[in-house]
This record gives sequence, structure tokens and C-alpha cells, in this order.
Amino acid sequence: MAASVLPTPDKPAAPRAGAGKLGWLVPAIVTGGLVPAVVLAARAARGDLGANPIAEAMNQLGLLALVLLVLSLAATPLQIVTAWKWPIRIRKSLGLLGFFYVCAHFLVYAVVDQSLALRAIVEDITKRPFILVGFAGFVLLLPLAATSTARALKWMGFARWKRLHRLAYVVAILGVVHFVMRVKKDVTEPALYGAVLAGLFLIRIMNWARERGDKRG
Repeated sequence: MAASVLPTPDKPAAPRAGAGKLGWLVPAIVTGGLVPAVVLAARAARGDLGANPIAEAMNQLGLLALVLLVLSLAATPLQIVTAWKWPIRIRKSLGLLGFFYVCAHFLVYAVVDQSLALRAIVEDITKRPFILVGFAGFVLLLPLAATSTARALKWMGFARWKRLHRLAYVVAILGVVHFVMRVKKDVTEPALYGAVLAGLFLIRIMNWARERGDKRG
């Protein structure tokens, strides 16, 4: 996965994301992004995940996935606001880390919680709306991950690739909805993520309107 970006529909990241003065940045982001998984695995091995370790693991993995996906979507708005270039360098890494945690979240559910009982999983997805929403987000992420390579970008062409990767916004919204439906009563935390997403969208819309105005100029 070399040159495109998983969760954003903008132009692909620089082909050599690790090159230049900030060559340490991507390895640092990837390493730091995997630390929570190691800590969680260590806690699970020690039996330190509380009274309901499966739920705790799924909650932590799901939250990490949402945080990383939102951070990846923040890269372009941050560049728009600050003119910094480095956010674009790390958005692919953030998106792929988010995808990693989404997969881990789903695997804990399917393998540990449901013991790969396909019928039970299908019934859960069809009968429990919050699981359906989360599963839909997971499914929509798959083509984004599959097309996050330079080869896929070249094969699809940038216009088609860009249209496909707009699904990243849908995935993030589904993640917030999934979170709201999961917590049920106190929606403060998922509401904060929703507000952040709304702010990011607003920046992009304002930038689009400004660019359109400049072209008409």
C-alpha cells in the first residue's frame, strides 16, 4: 500500500511519504498507533480487562478505530487551515491503522464472542440495528483498503478512485451512529466525535466554495 490514502477522497498522498526531513513521521505514527493494541493484548493476557473482557476489548478497539478514522479525515482540513504539508503525509497511515482496528474489533466479535457461529452472526447483524450499522461501515471500508495501493489508483484512474474513496465520510458517519446506538443513554462522547466530523466537513465545504468562487473569479 504505497501511494494512495485509505480514508480521504482527495489527491493521493505524496508517493514517497517517508522521504524528506520528516522521514521519521510515518514510522512514528505507525509505531505509536500500534501501541494501544499491544497494551490491550497485554491486559488481556494478564486477565486485566474487567468483568466483561470481551466487551472491554471490543469497546477499546472500536473507539481506537473511530479516533484514527476521524484523525485521518482531519488531515486535509488541517492542511487547508494551516497550509502545513505534513498532515497529508500521515493520513494514509492513520486510515490504515483505523482499518486495522476495525478488523480487530470485528474479529474479536466474530471469533471470540461468537466463536465463528455464522448463523448467530447473521442473526445478530439482521436483528440488532447497531451491529448492522457497524458491519455496514466495516464492509464499506474493505474496497477502500483494497484500493489503497498505487497500482489500484493507476488502474482505476484518479476520478473513479476519488469517487470510491468518498465512502470514507460515510464510514465515519456510520462509526459515530454505531457508537451512539451502542451507548444508548449517555451520548456525550459519540456526540463529540460527530461534532468534530461536522466541523471537518464544514471546512471542506467552505474550501470547495472558495475554490469555486476563485475559478469564476
